[in-house]
Amino acid sequence: MSAAASARQILTQLHEVMAGRHHAQHKLDRVVEIIADSLTSEVCSIYLLREGELELFATRGLNPEAVHVTRMGVGEGLTGMIAKNIETLNLAEAKAHPDFLYRPETGEEKFHSFAGVPIVYRERAVGVLCVQHVEPRRYEDVEIEALQTTAMVLSELIAHKELVDDQDTIDLDEVPTECEVFEGLTLVKGLAAGRAVFHQPRVEIDQVVAEDIEAERQRVYRAFDKMRDQIDAMGREPEFGKGGEHVDILETYKMFAYDEGWSRRINEAIDSGLTAEAAIERVQQRTRMRMREIDDPLLADRMHDLEDLSNRLLRIVSGQLGTAATQGLRRDTILFARNLGPAELLEYDRRRLKGVVLEEGSLTAHVVIVARAMGVPVLGRVARVRSRVSQGDEVLVDADKGVVTLRPSQQLLEAFDARFTKSRERAAAYAELREVEPFTRDGTRITVMINAGLRDDVSALQLTGADGIGLFRTEFQFLVSSTLPARERQMRLYRDVLDAADGKPVIFRTVDIGGDKAVPYLDNATAERDENPAMGWRALRLSLEREGLLKAQARALLEAASGRQLSVMFPMVSEPWEFDAAKAIFEEQLDFLRERRKVLPEAIEYGCMLEVPSLAEVLDQLLPRLSFISIGTNDLTQFLFAADRANPKLAARYDWLSPSILRFLARVSANMVGSNVRIGVCGEMGGRRLEALALLGLGFTRLSITPAAVGPIKELVRKVYLPDLTSQMQRWLISPPADMRAALTEWALSNDIEIE
Repeated sequence: MSAAASARQILTQLHEVMAGRHHAQHKLDRVVEIIADSLTSEVCSIYLLREGELELFATRGLNPEAVHVTRMGVGEGLTGMIAKNIETLNLAEAKAHPDFLYRPETGEEKFHSFAGVPIVYRERAVGVLCVQHVEPRRYEDVEIEALQTTAMVLSELIAHKELVDDQDTIDLDEVPTECEVFEGLTLVKGLAAGRAVFHQPRVEIDQVVAEDIEAERQRVYRAFDKMRDQIDAMGREPEFGKGGEHVDILETYKMFAYDEGWSRRINEAIDSGLTAEAAIERVQQRTRMRMREIDDPLLADRMHDLEDLSNRLLRIVSGQLGTAATQGLRRDTILFARNLGPAELLEYDRRRLKGVVLEEGSLTAHVVIVARAMGVPVLGRVARVRSRVSQGDEVLVDADKGVVTLRPSQQLLEAFDARFTKSRERAAAYAELREVEPFTRDGTRITVMINAGLRDDVSALQLTGADGIGLFRTEFQFLVSSTLPARERQMRLYRDVLDAADGKPVIFRTVDIGGDKAVPYLDNATAERDENPAMGWRALRLSLEREGLLKAQARALLEAASGRQLSVMFPMVSEPWEFDAAKAIFEEQLDFLRERRKVLPEAIEYGCMLEVPSLAEVLDQLLPRLSFISIGTNDLTQFLFAADRANPKLAARYDWLSPSILRFLARVSANMVGSNVRIGVCGEMGGRRLEALALLGLGFTRLSITPAAVGPIKELVRKVYLPDLTSQMQRWLISPPADMRAALTEWALSNDIEIE
């Protein structure tokens, strides 16, 4: 008899037992008789978890007086080890196993063979189903399969109080209550506190036993078709574009989605009498058990991919497709997910979403770019955290230190709250500077602008009192869209931004996509995958090749700025001709609009990013054609140091206060003296107090930074006496100290300037 037929035979008889009007203990006694008879086994026993111990609730073959008497701890004896490890044991000689524990009251000394499977409820063992035999023998695979399927049905019956009396309280809902701390990779810095919410809520299975097996099979077939369509569609989504770890994930998804073995095992589970949902969960339980036995990290990761795909299939077949965003956030929330796309993140209420914790994630992922713009702290690569957190758990995220704390103690809460309080006090003090112009003590006016990329970001101009937007990243609209944004759609965004800025300057950077910001709708099928995406076919390089893309953006910007000033900045310029080519496209579109008597911008100024070091060597040639230049310190630094900023192993080499980067910046600043070209910094370096201090000392008076940094930088500026700082920086550049960061910190403190 097959495993499915054997399990179906047991389930049919169990259904008859459940239909009777007998009390729970009688039903449980009948259950062990049915299982023993079906497997021709001399012993069948059921242990259930009560008050933290496994208690013998029913048996056929052992001493009946041991029922509700024999108890053992989780991890104690063979039964306890099954519950602890959530694993199956199949032994020809039980006494030979090192964990064997003899209980004389059971009368089991004459039995040799032993097999046991966990009774699992919500990924946790709440009991154990065991069979034993006098003769030494290993149970057949079909018998083990039947036991495992039966254990799953028992789990549902126990959960619904159909096999236990009301007074027999089983430990079903015990969840972790102790404080746990996990480390991860800081993706977006910040502090956050809130209640845990799963991006994709777990599916609760209400019915395990099928009424119509063929109908359940058809439900699974339809779910597989829909899931495969979804996986194929992923390849066309921005987050699964060319290059990066997303490609590997997608390939793994495809492998499992079309794996006949996986679908066959689910069908076999349905054959045994389970519903579609229960069959998927049954196979998933088997996968989890296998995962616990795997030592190979790569293979374990692949099993996690299969589990993730199983959850997707389960959501499809159950019709529970929504995310927490569609249900709405009701309180301060820390969002937990395996991974997120940028469009998914934007669906959440920014007033309630306080932080994000991902089991995957990378520094270059699109969702990180959007989260940084939203001001939401993100911690990534927090392994297996979703299995340890429960919906509603209190959570603290310290993305500054790369730590997430689940169910914090009162002491940790108080310490965290103290940090929050200090942070809020500082924020309140910074808010008071909103209308204050940032002059240094010697009277030098510093221009402080913000970086933005979303329509809502523009509101930060009023909240912070910033001088304008020194960098508007136009690529966000491209990253969250599955198709190339139409010109009209782009124009509406740019016009809305200019309207919201209400006369304050806005510098639009043309789209910076490609390379490490791949979008599939622009993928070149003949191009090879970039080995180093950050230095690959991206930004202006891609825009000049895809001339239609830049033409559409030029038209959109020119029309949006009708009657107003337009400031355009080109990214990733490495040679003057690239700037000239890009400007020519804008001028061509300007002529096109002029011929059609469209309202033109009042004035247009062109600038470029200095992030490729080679451009610094030919600035003298380019300056006559520029209105402004902005140094992008993020890319510039990684190019100078040949240190990928997405690689955590190279974090120590990525230092903005290294003499080499400071000397480079000083030389660029000095070369600008005497020109009418404005120079500024628009990278993260300008938003950090100590690094901003260095920039001021190098002669930079224009900074474009994150909105959250505006207050702290304004406060810093007002404490600086620029002549002293400039003289000190010049001395350090000539003869650098052993530790520039320490030297600058000491100087700041001696001048009553806080650096935190």
